[in-house]
Amino acid sequence: MPATTQRMARVDTAWLRMDTEANLMLIVGMWRLFPGITLQALRDRIEQRLLKYRRFRQKVVEDAMGASWVIDPDFDIARHVRAETLRPRRGQSPMQALQARIAELATTPLDPAHPLWEMRLVEHFDGGSVLIARIHHCIADGIALITVMLSLTDGGTLPKLREPRPDDERDWLTDAVLKPLTDVTVKAIGLTGQGMAKSMEMMAHPGMPLQGSIDLARMGVQVVSDAAAIALMSDDSPTRLKGTPGPSKRVAWGEPVPLDEVKAIGKALGCSVNDVVLACAAGAIGDYLRAHGEDPTGKEIRAMVPVNLRPMAEAHQLGNRFGLVPLVLPIGIANPIERVFAVRARMAELKGSYQPLLAFAVLAMAGLLIKPVQHTLLNYFARKATAVMTNVPGPREPLKFCGSTLEQVMFWVPQSGDIGMGLSILSYGGGVQFGLITDAKLCPDPQTITAKFRQEFESLLMVTLMLPWGEG
Repeated sequence: MPATTQRMARVDTAWLRMDTEANLMLIVGMWRLFPGITLQALRDRIEQRLLKYRRFRQKVVEDAMGASWVIDPDFDIARHVRAETLRPRRGQSPMQALQARIAELATTPLDPAHPLWEMRLVEHFDGGSVLIARIHHCIADGIALITVMLSLTDGGTLPKLREPRPDDERDWLTDAVLKPLTDVTVKAIGLTGQGMAKSMEMMAHPGMPLQGSIDLARMGVQVVSDAAAIALMSDDSPTRLKGTPGPSKRVAWGEPVPLDEVKAIGKALGCSVNDVVLACAAGAIGDYLRAHGEDPTGKEIRAMVPVNLRPMAEAHQLGNRFGLVPLVLPIGIANPIERVFAVRARMAELKGSYQPLLAFAVLAMAGLLIKPVQHTLLNYFARKATAVMTNVPGPREPLKFCGSTLEQVMFWVPQSGDIGMGLSILSYGGGVQFGLITDAKLCPDPQTITAKFRQEFESLLMVTLMLPWGEG
């Protein structure tokens, strides 16, 4: 008989304990389907596909040493997959009612007595259906969940799932980072000793040989430099978007911009798709501040950006395997071309950085601490940033689900500590979509920013088309 209890990895335990009244660690997603589907069809698909993943039948049991995954003996799919009815208030459109309900669900805790996920289906919405999913971050990170959700679609295939082995429950990378880190950094300072062989590359890929003492020394110096950069990072620029969040949220999303046009701008400017999209997001936030009487000129804000630390071949394995890097968004640059180049320069500074691995180590260590100390440690990152931002590439062609077309996909990322804004960028079906979740007090009208994102993109496209072509 397979074991019914598994220890939760330390980094997953950190995410479990990160919930606060203001910020729950819930990944919230939305699918719009045309034509609509029935609740029974949805339950059947979840039974056939999602529940093949053992984790979605397991609840969390905490103890003094951390937490464990335990099979829920009272599991009932009707508890986790249910109907949702929208009730627009007077003067509220159906879309506004949907946004308000998603925001409300983002601040509603899941039942800790059962597996920490649920799906709600609005069967009849604007000629189709809307599926709202809520999954606690301790179950998996965004890359893993995208893989899981794709396996639910028509024609999607389940990865080769097997019963976990004892070695699987060891914290991937955590032991490798925490144990050798002190030895690596101390010896790197003196650039001496064979201990330099314990580099961050070996931590990420145990058993991989390294190429000589010079490379080892450089890696060690980079570790020291990146650790110092995290430790000495100044607090983020003060704006109306930064402050102590409350328990109420707002969500928003805009219409997709064509991916081909984003790529064309990137090619013309010698920049990546990410550079273009992030520059538009920075411009939209800067415009929002100007519209509210705050001059962002000369200001920059940081967004903590997740960086995947797992091979894509292992993307289906649940759990959290990502680090964080602080990306500077130049909100004070009004010129769209100049802003794109500024973002490109910031992105280049992060290449080769070990900050994601160091951040992973911090999160893993936080999972071992009592909750008040953990919150103090994690709020250090919150003071340094205004937002959390995730950029996820999705399928180029629209997918089918239960026979219907999945026409629109959106998700919202949780914010930790006192961060009050989450930015989500998703490419799907030939378009790039921008979404926001914000604290209702700090930013009560995020739909204004999503609209400005579209305006910034159109301005950048126009200016790019006006540049001289064929020179040099």
